[in-house]
Amino acid sequence: MPPSDDQRTKDPPRRATEFPGPATPAPRRVTQPPEPATQRRAVAALLVALMSLVGLLSLNYLQRGIYLVAYALLAGLVAMWLAVTSLRRARRSGTARPRGSIAATVIAAVGIVSSAFMLLAFAVFGPQLAAYGRCLSAASTSADQQACQTQFIHTVNRELTGLRANGSG
Repeated sequence: MPPSDDQRTKDPPRRATEFPGPATPAPRRVTQPPEPATQRRAVAALLVALMSLVGLLSLNYLQRGIYLVAYALLAGLVAMWLAVTSLRRARRSGTARPRGSIAATVIAAVGIVSSAFMLLAFAVFGPQLAAYGRCLSAASTSADQQACQTQFIHTVNRELTGLRANGSG
C-alpha cells in the first residue's frame, strides 16, 4: 500500500549512521578583554621570562656563571608565577586570556629547565669548569685555547666514566 499524504510530507526517520547536513559553525563565544591589571601581569611575566633567557645566553665567563644561571632560574620561576596567576585571574573573572601569558609560560619553562640543567652541570663538573676557566684565562693563542678545550673534554670524559662506573656497580 502506498504511503498516505501525511506520511510523504514528514521527514523520514534518520538512521544513526547517517550524517546530518552541512556542519554549521558553533556560535563563537564572545568574552570580555582581560582586566588591565591581569594584562600588565602577563606582560611583566613575558619580560621577566625573556630576562631569564638573556641571563642564560649571556653566560660567557665561567667563574661567575653560576650566579647568572641562578639568576636565570630565579627569573624563570618569577615569570612562571606571574604568568600562571594572570591566567588564573582571567579564568576566575571570565575574561579572555591575557596576551603574552602563554608565551611567558613557555619561555619561563624553557628558562627553568635550562637553568636547572646547567646548575646540575655546575654541581657535577664544577672543578673541571673552574680549571677550564683558569686555563682559558691564561691562554694567549688559539692553540693554547684548543689545548684547554682538549684538556677539559678529557677531564669531563673521565668524570663521566667514573660516574657511570659508580652508578652501575
